[in-house]
Amino acid sequence: MFKTFANAWRIEEIRKKILFTLFIVLMYRVGNAIPVPYVNVSYLQEYFRSLENTVLGLYNVMSGGAFSSATIFALSIQPYINSSIIIQLLCVAIPALERMSKDEGEEGRKKIASITRYTTVGIALLQGFAYYVLIRNNSLLTADGSGVWAAVVIVMTFTAGSALIMWLGEQITEFGIGNGISIILFASIVSRFPTAVITSISNIANGSLAWWSALLMLLLAVIMIVLIVFVNDAERRIPVQYSKRVVGRKMYGGQSTHLPMKVNMSGVMPVIFAQSIVSLPATIAQLAGWNGPFWSYLQQTNTWVYVIFYALLIVFFGYFYSTIQFNPIEISNNLRKNGGFIPGYRPGKPTSQFIQKVLNKITLFGSLYLCIIAAAPYIVSIYSNVARNIGLSIGGTSIIIVVGVALETVQALESQMLMRHYKGFLD
Repeated sequence: MFKTFANAWRIEEIRKKILFTLFIVLMYRVGNAIPVPYVNVSYLQEYFRSLENTVLGLYNVMSGGAFSSATIFALSIQPYINSSIIIQLLCVAIPALERMSKDEGEEGRKKIASITRYTTVGIALLQGFAYYVLIRNNSLLTADGSGVWAAVVIVMTFTAGSALIMWLGEQITEFGIGNGISIILFASIVSRFPTAVITSISNIANGSLAWWSALLMLLLAVIMIVLIVFVNDAERRIPVQYSKRVVGRKMYGGQSTHLPMKVNMSGVMPVIFAQSIVSLPATIAQLAGWNGPFWSYLQQTNTWVYVIFYALLIVFFGYFYSTIQFNPIEISNNLRKNGGFIPGYRPGKPTSQFIQKVLNKITLFGSLYLCIIAAAPYIVSIYSNVARNIGLSIGGTSIIIVVGVALETVQALESQMLMRHYKGFLD
């Protein structure tokens, strides 16, 4: 990876793209340090220390700590991610949107992107208002922040910040390296790593954290990274044969190829969905002020009940997301239209059934892989306090995102260098 960056830095055009990407990331980090007016930041941060195991704690990790500081980028890219998921699901459920995304080509994709942007602003407005209500109800505003004007300023600042992040991500995608939204999410998560490491060293020094526990967590993180890199590019290749056709005096087709099916085609989405749902009871209990034994137990993450329920939700969303992304019937029909077939299976229903069978198997493997990565820190925390001391910032979800974005960025750099290599060769 480092060799790829070094080779890319020598090419002037790619070097400008890298510098532009770093400049946008710097702007994003500066925005994360500017708090909105009328909010008592010190009280808010103290309040968020009790919300680490809730959905709000997950939002805080994804925003790089900006959510607990009520900065102008507090909502981070969550509104954009939510709107993208909603529009993607609607494209499957609403035929008009499906035709727009598939049949209208580039123009249809631009319309879908425009709809996603407007939906992002709407979701950001709702989330900004909800966050303001949370701050107001817990008396976390300053003395001059109780009026209507203060409410308008806070909500509109959150909304504008989210829209600005969306624009910054699009600028990286168009003029920089890699996917802009992924790069911003990567920067948010990585920014919390130094704090987590310093906290762990301090806990080891004062005796609240055993050195062997920290070493075990570090070893576990290395194993998880190796596993993620191994599975990220793993795929099941179904052989496909195209029949020969005679057109005029020429013969076309007859070649053999394969249909690639990634083992983890759903990415980190099942983990994010599952973590959001499994954190809902703790979130409700915290916001409602329920302090009974039952609600206190639900707020604990170092229990086998939490881990099992978390793993089952990951498997469920893994199958749900793969079903949305991959349609065996459509793949089978496309193969038949183009004169292709899977050796040993008749075109049509037998082919779609075979593809569905393979899809179920690799989805199960991919879901179990996500379960291992996501649940490993919680299993370790059952037997030691290391996970609680280090926190969610280096949890399974964060590692999957960070490693995935790093690999994606390296591939983008390699493709950029490959394009310029071919250009020089043809000249």
